Amino acid sequence: MPAPISVVIPTLNTAHSIGPTLACLYEGMEKSLICEVIFADGGSTDDIASVANDTGAVLIKTAKGRGQQLQAGAKAAKGRWILFIHTDTILSNNWVAVMEAHVNTNPKAAYCRLAFDQGGFAPRLIALFANLRSKLFGLPYGDQSLLISSQLYTQTGGYQNIPLMEDVALVCKLRGQLTALPITATTCSDRYTKDGWFTRARKNVGTLALYFLGVSPEKLAERYHR
Repeated sequence: MPAPISVVIPTLNTAHSIGPTLACLYEGMEKSLICEVIFADGGSTDDIASVANDTGAVLIKTAKGRGQQLQAGAKAAKGRWILFIHTDTILSNNWVAVMEAHVNTNPKAAYCRLAFDQGGFAPRLIALFANLRSKLFGLPYGDQSLLISSQLYTQTGGYQNIPLMEDVALVCKLRGQLTALPITATTCSDRYTKDGWFTRARKNVGTLALYFLGVSPEKLAERYHR
């Protein structure tokens, strides 16, 4: 039986930092869980093509924008399942066994618990609230990764070509068809340390609230990147 999972990674000038993510995926390739790794690239000017060539990844070029990049990567995916993961994410050591069991027994889409690569009170508290948000409201963000069958992805319409909130838009369509995995997705904390942990968290909460109040993703993107 062919390996079931296509991995889609949106890339944009991340050739220097994608190594740890690829390293954590290696076991899945070795154990025939991953059939391909796809870089959905949004116009990088770095050496991502060489990284793809050296690692055997498929490089898909598309316009900049995470929603559009994820959309293009999913369209190119050949696996029965798709794992969407960011370039600054590392999965805990149990991920292969857990995901293998999931794709063989559970048709639901699934996400991971969030953790940050920095210790301290603020990272732990913000990760705690993110995981509670995911559990109570079914709203995991993209940095928690998403494992979804190709069939369910197609049925829900997949990721939208919008400049922000593409992850929230999709998981809202997955209500009742989404579950948490006992896997930790550890993500880079650079954005939080740059903006300030609680400043960044307030910004994220405010953006989410405005989205549910009907503010367009285009206006939210302007506000978010201002």
